Amino acid sequence: MGENSRIEWTDATWNPVTGCTKVSQGCKNCYAERDWARLVHLPAYQGRKFTDVACHPERIDQPLRWNRPRRVFVNSMSDLFHESVPDSFIDRVFVVMAMCPRHTFQILTKRPARMLAYMRRLDYPSRLTGIRERVIGYTDAHQKILLTSLPIANVWLGVSVEDQATADERIPLLLQTPAAVRWISAEPLLGPIGLSRWVFDREKAISDCMNGPSACNWDQADSVVPYPLDWVVAGGESGPKARPTHPDWFRSLRDQCKAAGVPFLFKQWGEWSPQEDTLLHGKIDARLIEKAHIYYGTAAGFCPAEGVFRFGKKAAGRLLDGMLHDEYPEDAK
Repeated sequence: MGENSRIEWTDATWNPVTGCTKVSQGCKNCYAERDWARLVHLPAYQGRKFTDVACHPERIDQPLRWNRPRRVFVNSMSDLFHESVPDSFIDRVFVVMAMCPRHTFQILTKRPARMLAYMRRLDYPSRLTGIRERVIGYTDAHQKILLTSLPIANVWLGVSVEDQATADERIPLLLQTPAAVRWISAEPLLGPIGLSRWVFDREKAISDCMNGPSACNWDQADSVVPYPLDWVVAGGESGPKARPTHPDWFRSLRDQCKAAGVPFLFKQWGEWSPQEDTLLHGKIDARLIEKAHIYYGTAAGFCPAEGVFRFGKKAAGRLLDGMLHDEYPEDAK
């Protein structure tokens, strides 16, 4: 964690909170829990289980010391909106993000109901006026930044989804949340997801609403038409117990985003990828297919229903049908 990150869609990670608990099947093989074992020798992790959620005030000022602008993934080792994180500490995180307009902060949660409730409270100046906890470099002038720039332009709020059920549950809550950019991370993708209800031209949707049977005015339409998604990231699962993803599930998300003009980033295949796609971009030769089949066995090394082989994350790569999909919300502006 720190100034550099190997996560494909970000530049750095910032972990003012560590530790988490599982809420859905996407959490089953959590990479953060898997990495916990190599961190337990560090003072911040000693004597703790992964499920022991802790706030780290000593890390709160890290982004203030990073001069080069970068995308910052907030809490790669936790969930900022976990129920064990007090609102007062989340306040401090938002103050620091507002104080660093040179950075872009990327937040993901599997707890969108709490995020919505928090952001709605944050949207009131009286809420921010009450913040009195100390942050390095924090002044009334910085509080004024918050009061005059909601939603904070450099904070992207997103939800993790793994299938249609979690998408149906979490995306509507995200789209009600005040945010400059709303995005989803469909990783690990464990089932097909239809996004047609949430990726569309909002102005056209409002116009259709105004000119439809209800004949409402702009303000009325604006209050009932949800905001669309601004960015979609998708990826497969990695790690020793990784579950395969059907290639068509990724292709469907790519095609839906293209049709709606929504930026799409394909993060990785993960451990599993289709034979023809892996061979297409030349990462491995044909002999490795047979070796993978023999080594892992039919049950673990090849998934006939999905048409994918277990090659490992590095060999599988991140090309989808031979192309790199590396789009960001800025690309749509």
